[in-house]
Amino acid sequence: MALSTSSSVVPQLQHQHHFLLSSAAFISRSSLSLSSNAVRLSLLPLRSKNRTTFSSSSSSVVKASANSFVALIFDCDGVILESEDLHRQAYNDAFAFFNVRCPSSSSDKALDWDIEFYDVLQNRIGGGKPKMRWYFKEHGWPTSTVFATPPESDADRSKLIDILQDWKTERYQEIIKSGSVPPRPGVLRLMDEAKASGKKLAVCSAATKSSVILTLESLIGLDRFQGLDCFLAGDDVKEKKPDPSIYIAAAKKLGLSGEECLVVEDSVIGLQAATKAGMPCVITHTSSTANQDFTDAIATYPDLSSVRLSDLETLLQNVVAAT
Repeated sequence: MALSTSSSVVPQLQHQHHFLLSSAAFISRSSLSLSSNAVRLSLLPLRSKNRTTFSSSSSSVVKASANSFVALIFDCDGVILESEDLHRQAYNDAFAFFNVRCPSSSSDKALDWDIEFYDVLQNRIGGGKPKMRWYFKEHGWPTSTVFATPPESDADRSKLIDILQDWKTERYQEIIKSGSVPPRPGVLRLMDEAKASGKKLAVCSAATKSSVILTLESLIGLDRFQGLDCFLAGDDVKEKKPDPSIYIAAAKKLGLSGEECLVVEDSVIGLQAATKAGMPCVITHTSSTANQDFTDAIATYPDLSSVRLSDLETLLQNVVAAT
């Protein structure tokens, strides 16, 4: 998967800020729902234009500090790298390796999550183990080379999930190690600008710690990774996003209030986690999350190639002034 790494600046923000201040426009809220279909998720994401948008207020938008922000916090998957299809491939490789077959499937082949289905799944359920556990509860616990018959006890079900996740993680790491996956546009520049300005820099990911460490070392480099003021992964908290635990823990570790942090996320799950933690959030969406409801974000971008640190500071100040 090849990603553009152009860092050319597109002067969009001045026009958008004027629009925000003059019209106090609100992005309308749409809804996402899960179907009870017994075979697959049938949620159809809402369609919207791929553009930068701004929101000045909503019922749950966090009021940011008038003095801008002190810390910039990045999610990892979807923000630092376009990762979800790589995860999907790794899951399917695990299902094939262990010959995982659910009773609800009419296919004689191992379980295979297609792109459309996985886009919905990963946007509704955070973390790898919760994804599989939800799926097997909905579609029946599978047979596999681990258990010839569907596991019935909680211990056996947890064992199956653990084995699949461990193998999947190793496969995903092999893909990252290949060096074929660059960071998303603008990420490295924005990180460097934040550090140079004296702001604190953090990464908070729902993925396993070993996976995130490998990703960060491979994509942002060892020096940037070691220079982070805070790094938290899914292993560090009991609850996954959209629960705010990881961001609350990050604020505590940084010695800051939620209002002093600005979060960069790519999905509605991450957005909900940030705003519940009292943190303003900007969205840099991917192709699989572009159609989600980002009403509570203070801004949305297709990527960070045109976004400077000064733009984020001005944006946050203007949002506060407009509320």
